[in-house]
Amino acid sequence: MDWLIPRAAYLHIPFCDHHCGYCDFAVSTESHLKALYLEAIALEMQGPPAAIDTIFIGGGTPTSLSLAQLQRLLTTICNRFPQPVAEFSIESTPDSITPEKMHLLAEHGVTRVSVGVQSFAPSALAALDRQHGVEQIHDAIAAVRRAGLGLSLDLIFGSPGQTLADWNHDLTTAIALQPDHISTYGLTYEKGTPLWKRRSRGEVHELGEDAELAMYETSIRLLTDARYEHYETSNFAKPGHRCRHNEHYWANNAYYGFGVGAARYCDGERSTNVRDTRLYIQRILASGDATQQRERLTPRERAVETMAIQLRRCDGINRDQFAHQTGFTIDTLASGIMPQLQEQKLILDDGSRICLTHRGKCLADSVIELLMTSD
Repeated sequence: MDWLIPRAAYLHIPFCDHHCGYCDFAVSTESHLKALYLEAIALEMQGPPAAIDTIFIGGGTPTSLSLAQLQRLLTTICNRFPQPVAEFSIESTPDSITPEKMHLLAEHGVTRVSVGVQSFAPSALAALDRQHGVEQIHDAIAAVRRAGLGLSLDLIFGSPGQTLADWNHDLTTAIALQPDHISTYGLTYEKGTPLWKRRSRGEVHELGEDAELAMYETSIRLLTDARYEHYETSNFAKPGHRCRHNEHYWANNAYYGFGVGAARYCDGERSTNVRDTRLYIQRILASGDATQQRERLTPRERAVETMAIQLRRCDGINRDQFAHQTGFTIDTLASGIMPQLQEQKLILDDGSRICLTHRGKCLADSVIELLMTSD
């Protein structure tokens, strides 16, 4: 039952200097709340020191905190989860990175910085409502490397007006910089965001499915040719540089989660905190708990969920490991749909492992939905 014992911890820092128009995360631009928020998250994290494998500070923009605030946060984390850990990541934006902050992170055990570059083209950055410029990207990368930290770059394809040639340029520019890890995400128009509203008014237009598919296939081709391992639907890594924290999620193992909007999976129960920063602070300071939703899946529900999540990994699902982890076999759960998926050349099944084909990766969301709804 090792997968029910959390070996990973996520902390959500919601603060951004600017809320980008496509973002639907739990984000706050109320910088005056930072000190109170750090007090609240420290209270939520109270507990005996626990040994874990990975830590991930996400956001928001965690590196928008001041040096003193980062110091306070890192001290809180290290008291709860003693260092060193196998992997300690933090998200950032190019305009929030300074050499001083990077050295502070390194001193407290951070091993990896994930930089939200999104694009190297000024037109795409403007369409995505990003505040940084291209030159700041290069300065940020230099600061990360001078501090001796691992580097991951996030890129977004499918932004309004983007062409396949534009995306090709983003990828080749990223490859030339030789980061340890690259994530490529298709732009989504989340309901209620400013970008979604602009599309509704006809001010911007969504790229067609064929154009987005061509961009995704270009990502796979260029990055694998450059010897990046395509280890999850949207993620590519140099050998030995997979994101170990995210691999906990994709295995459907247990994890801690702290902060506004954070999810956790502990003791067989999934729970999620409230998404409003002010309400989170208020509830934590009053009672120490900001849980909004709790869910305990039945063994079968958890097995189906595990099957769907693990299929996103390019290594796929190991039949024996899956049965050991869930108590169910793949055939018990999906005997009706598996032949259909094989016939449509969406999955490969060699008898010991099931994984998505190239075509299946391009239609991953649809394949996973079929698995989740099959009986």
